[in-house]
Amino acid sequence: MNASLLKAGARLKSAVCDTQIMVLRIPPAPLDLRCGGQPMRPMNDAISTDVVMDPSFAGPTLTGKRYTDGDETMEFLCTKGGAGALSVNGTALAVKQAKQLPSSD
Repeated sequence: MNASLLKAGARLKSAVCDTQIMVLRIPPAPLDLRCGGQPMRPMNDAISTDVVMDPSFAGPTLTGKRYTDGDETMEFLCTKGGAGALSVNGTALAVKQAKQLPSSD
């Protein structure tokens, strides 16, 4: 999915590990979405053994967690975990943290 225009609801898989994601929210701009340093692929793409994980993007993706950028302009749901870290345009994505609710005193 090298610098491609994605849509909410799209399902993608990693080329280097078991990671699978669903696009939840995305800005209307081309993005270079990767897992383990390699471009994400459509779910129906054939498995390739000629790609290797970039060690600088090795890190687990966790099933059921939402991943986002620092400004929360995009969001992805990990539907199957794996060994590669998600990144967009060379910047690693982080697990989205739950928002703190105000205390009810």
